[in-house]
Amino acid sequence: MNRSLLTSAYLPALLYETGLGAVTPVVALVAAGMGARLDQAALIVALVGVGQILGDVPAGALAARVGDRRAMLVAALVACVALTIGALAPTLPVLAVGVLLTGAASAVFHLARQAYLTEVVPVVNRARALSTLGGVSRIGVFLGPFLGAAVLHVADLRAVFWLAVGTTVAAAAVVGLARDVDDRHPAPRGRPRVSTAGLVRRHRRLLATLGLAVVLVGAVRATRQVVLPLWSEHLGFAPATTSLVFGISGAVDMLLFYPAGKVMDRRGRLWVAVPSMLVLGGAIAVLPLTSTLGGLAVVAMVMGFGNGIGSGILMTLGADVAPPDARAQFLGVWRVFQDSGAAAGPLVVSAVAAAGSLAAGIVTMGAAGLLAAGALAATVPRWSEHATARTRARAAAARAAAARAGATDPPSGQ
Repeated sequence: MNRSLLTSAYLPALLYETGLGAVTPVVALVAAGMGARLDQAALIVALVGVGQILGDVPAGALAARVGDRRAMLVAALVACVALTIGALAPTLPVLAVGVLLTGAASAVFHLARQAYLTEVVPVVNRARALSTLGGVSRIGVFLGPFLGAAVLHVADLRAVFWLAVGTTVAAAAVVGLARDVDDRHPAPRGRPRVSTAGLVRRHRRLLATLGLAVVLVGAVRATRQVVLPLWSEHLGFAPATTSLVFGISGAVDMLLFYPAGKVMDRRGRLWVAVPSMLVLGGAIAVLPLTSTLGGLAVVAMVMGFGNGIGSGILMTLGADVAPPDARAQFLGVWRVFQDSGAAAGPLVVSAVAAAGSLAAGIVTMGAAGLLAAGALAATVPRWSEHATARTRARAAAARAAAARAGATDPPSGQ
């Protein structure tokens, strides 16, 4: 691993995600301790995702204006303020504001690192770099709750917010001290800026096709985190057992991020994207057939495998299709699709479960995984030359033909 990337991208992501992973499980508990009903506590937790969606487009504009490094530092500052609000919040509305701001800061932090890696890593190593970023984030989210639990042994719930402030400050310090952290500078003032609306209009066909596939992938991935504990609760297993099963699934997930990136770089994006959704969607669909702890654990591990082999796929596809003249802004729009799907998946499970049964809601999202696989197979080759080895060969041949035609054209004016 390149040492400059370790300090400029991966270590800050690990520190930041560890703090966020520690805070996320206690937000609902803090809200409940302040008198919130169960539905109110769930709504406050959901504001993290809402904040990310609201922050995605401004994050792209900020990174394009000030550069990735400064955007990261701004995000860390906002996150520290937001987490401090959460630690000191006297009322539920104030806590909600802190959680919302935390989500918005996360949008900036994530996008800045993705844009930076997209810019400085050669395309032949792009998928490995971005899947590693996704894997490092998964490790942080996995470790965070354990670190938070250790703090809770000696302090109260609010202390976990201060823990996250500390990890965020550490992430900002690493960014500030890292050498060559940002080779991409903000655009010169004389250079015309691309508006977000104009960018969306220019790429409307891409967003209407491949963007829909991104929404489906985001929804299916987020569903995994919801249906496992819900079905375990439905089967009557203890919370500690549910946590263990979820942890096993997460461990399988974390082991696969680098092999996934390597396959994407060597064989093409579809070799990972389609199998990931087929495996994950299929595992979700068969989850309601489980009735024992062993069966639940096996399906959970298959889910982790399916999700793990798809590590970094959405970031990689976004990097592939982002225009060089407005890369950060485009990635901000791209993340709106990704995060909207992540917010919609659990809502679909809830809506179908309310209308029918929990099993029906789970199967619906399993079917969405299979639909996502089909959508990726149909749209990725159309928009990304790195879809397969064949699309790469065609793109290389087209560039060579264009170069030959340019070399044989008569000089201008003849």
